[in-house]
Amino acid sequence: MWTGCSALPTGAERVGRHRFEGQIAGVGTASGVRLVIGRWVRSPWGPFADVMVEQADDHRVLLAPDDRVAEFVGATYSFDEVCRTPVRVTTGPTVWRVDAGPLQVCVDVGTRPVIGSLLRLVPRRVAGTATWAGIVDPVARIVLRGVRTRGSAGAGRQEWYAATDLHRVTAVAGTWRGKDLGDLRPVRPPVHFGFGSTPAMPSVTDVVTTVADDDCRR
Repeated sequence: MWTGCSALPTGAERVGRHRFEGQIAGVGTASGVRLVIGRWVRSPWGPFADVMVEQADDHRVLLAPDDRVAEFVGATYSFDEVCRTPVRVTTGPTVWRVDAGPLQVCVDVGTRPVIGSLLRLVPRRVAGTATWAGIVDPVARIVLRGVRTRGSAGAGRQEWYAATDLHRVTAVAGTWRGKDLGDLRPVRPPVHFGFGSTPAMPSVTDVVTTVADDDCRR
């Protein structure tokens, strides 16, 4: 049972600087639905998971576990609909299982490509800085088409990403609002929740994400 779908939330408070550490799974499907699944092991509110869904008609839906996540994420990114629903992500060495109201999906995780090995070479304390994100952003745009590592978010905020590892996704199976998602496909067209997309290659990326007000950019 899923509940709490609505228009975009408004009036989210300004936050200073928020840091999120975890993983993002980005996958495309034969149905045209693209998914960005966030599994956050450290955040200002403790561990949580959320899902961004972009349908074949480009309708964008946020699945958020509570009002606080819905308000913050809904103000930072762009959605047409927000659903407040329990989001459960169970992970193992080779599979993610997601149960999030109208979405049930299993994602098979494969090996680490060369780019994943290269990302692991960057010290974490360096990778998480806004300066490093600005340096690698032009490279990311070329090597991983559609990917950005730094840019303007909603509500006057700045955001930067640090990718520290990456694995391929090899298969996906599940349903969205009762309809079969179909087989795995690249994330094409790119998703349009924020200033950048996930890699077109279906993947699970280890990330540190920082969201800052416009007076807290360093």
